[in-house]
Amino acid sequence: MAKLLEGKQVVATLNEKLRIDIEKLKSKDITPTLAILRVGERDDDISYERGATKRCETIGVAVKNFILGSDATQDELLATIDQINRDPDIHGCLLFRPLPKHMDDNTVRNRLSPAKDVDGITDISLAGVFAGVDTGFPPCTPQACMEILDHFNIETTGKNAVIIGRSLVVGKPAAMMLIQKNATPTICHTKTIDMPAICREADILIVAAGRAKIIGKDYFRKGQIIIDVGINVDESGKLCGDVNFEEAEPIVEAITPVPGGVGTVTTSVLVKHVIEAAKLKAN
Repeated sequence: MAKLLEGKQVVATLNEKLRIDIEKLKSKDITPTLAILRVGERDDDISYERGATKRCETIGVAVKNFILGSDATQDELLATIDQINRDPDIHGCLLFRPLPKHMDDNTVRNRLSPAKDVDGITDISLAGVFAGVDTGFPPCTPQACMEILDHFNIETTGKNAVIIGRSLVVGKPAAMMLIQKNATPTICHTKTIDMPAICREADILIVAAGRAKIIGKDYFRKGQIIIDVGINVDESGKLCGDVNFEEAEPIVEAITPVPGGVGTVTTSVLVKHVIEAAKLKAN
């Protein structure tokens, strides 16, 4: 039976540290504040917004909501981003994507100030991840994967790490973060030949495939650590990951559950970045 790498344990440890930082900031009359910028009414955006708001309130981070209709123009969205950039009382901004099809993602995301880009979506923030320097903030989801590895004292130095998925949201940043932790990463994607064989060689397997239960028993061997980034709804209407948990759990050494794994930690990382942004400004 695999060990469950539960997100709530990681969150509890993070929260202890964050509350200390909050108290220090508030002693200086600074309230860390997150702007949530949403265009339209996508159910998954609203769900994440609700979770992020609750996590912020639990720690003591204020939230300001900027909600535009799905028919808003790109100029209206850019003007809202400019407003957020100029507001000295806003320390970070969460911009929900994908944007409506009539908007240019590259133009919009790079309008956000890197100093307030707490989810690592701008080119400058991503460049910092790839260069291994503190420029902006890394994307929250791959950072959550690293927080899980750290919390459970999972050794990364010299380990083979395989990431399924090559997006700039998870796959590529996760690979760069693992290099910083002295692992040897391989990225698999839809054109990879014999992906199961490559995955079986992994000591650490991070899965961001984007399809429910697509990664099954052929991908696993004993002793592996599995980090399942996916969040899907299965045929019975239940939340599940990209990994077929029932097939993986009897084989591998440890695995993140879905729900209750990476997603739980991601919102705490977002809050952590907002507090760090407030600390940087205070200094």
